[in-house]
Amino acid sequence: MKIEQVMWDDTDAVALRARQRAEIAERYGTPDSEPGVPPSQADMAVFLVAYEDDGTAVGCGGLRALGAGVGEIKRMYVAPASRGSGVASRVLLALEEWARDQGWSSLRLETGDAQPDAVRFYTRSGYGPIPAFGAYAESDNSLCFERPL
Repeated sequence: MKIEQVMWDDTDAVALRARQRAEIAERYGTPDSEPGVPPSQADMAVFLVAYEDDGTAVGCGGLRALGAGVGEIKRMYVAPASRGSGVASRVLLALEEWARDQGWSSLRLETGDAQPDAVRFYTRSGYGPIPAFGAYAESDNSLCFERPL
């Protein structure tokens, strides 16, 4: 497996994000459950895609700079057939390494109450609960986490 930094509009990145948004829409019963401004090329500091050895894109994740050395994890996703194989951990580690290289001091994220699998993953990965931040403060479904780097 390899993890590559790609542009936001990369074909594989777009396809993985579309699958992620479709899965989230199904879980929450609405096509737009994201509080705040959705990520875009203009505000993403980095976006990574994980590829199997045969070139199949199986996971992704990105970082948005929040300022003062803090970043936000956005659009983490692993294709269902690849879950449990370590893809998510490898993408998360690569994002954390990139953030450290930039001198960032911590990463935050928001997930929702209909994503217990994400809560377990981030908790196992060392992220602890924090009060809802930014646009998520007004969302009853948001669960926020942070990890010092």
